[in-house]
This record gives sequence, structure tokens and C-alpha cells, in this order.
Amino acid sequence: MNPDASTIAAGAPIEVDLTPIASGQDIKVFWRGKPIYIMNRTKKQVDEARQVPVASLPDPATDQSRVKEGHDQWLVVIGICTHLGCIPIAHEGNYDGFFCPCHGSQYDSSGRIRQGPAPANLPVPPYQFVSDSKLQIG
Repeated sequence: MNPDASTIAAGAPIEVDLTPIASGQDIKVFWRGKPIYIMNRTKKQVDEARQVPVASLPDPATDQSRVKEGHDQWLVVIGICTHLGCIPIAHEGNYDGFFCPCHGSQYDSSGRIRQGPAPANLPVPPYQFVSDSKLQIG
């Protein structure tokens, strides 16, 4: 028995099967009425995100602080631009992450703001891995 749509919208945790998401791809799911991007990052994307000097970032955060240990390839972020609440586009922009076409904010493959008017990184929702191929958001 699954919770009804109104319960899910109110914040019930959701489970997401990661099996169909190939390396380099992402999906968008909804939790609490918000778009959640789940990105299966390539080794190149992870390496590039970890080579960025944290002090150079407008909202300093390490890549490791934004992912779960042992699941470094999986990025889970709330897909709402921190500037004015638009929905950014995945795999766009100069940093192989997210691009907000409304005002030009660009986030890297770790969801960290790199360029544009957005003041903060894309938020990471509460989540956990229930197995190697399934995660729970909320």
C-alpha cells in the first residue's frame, strides 16, 4: 500500500530506483512539490568538481560535503535556482552541471554556484541510500 498523492505532496519520503540511470545521465523526480535532480555523474565530472579550489566559490562547499560517502557519483539536489526560483536545465552551461536560462546562473556538476546572480548552491535535500540501487528522499 502506497501513500496517496496528497500525503506524498505533504512530505512523505519517496524511494527512487537508480538502476535505469546510466552514467552521465540524470532524472527529475518530485518531492514536496519540488523538482529533485538525481544525476549519475561520470568519473570526469566527479574529478572536475573535486579539483575546484573551494575558496574560489561564491558559496564555498566541497564536493564531498554534497554527496554521500561511497556513492560519490550520485548527486541529489533540489532543482530550484537560488536566485529567483526558476528551474535550471541539467547538463548545460560552462561547468557541465546546471544552467538557469532566466538570468544566467550556472552551477557545476556538484550543484555549486559558479557564475551569475544566484547567491547560493542548489540545496541538497535529506536523502539516504537504502541499497546500492535505491535511494530514499525525505
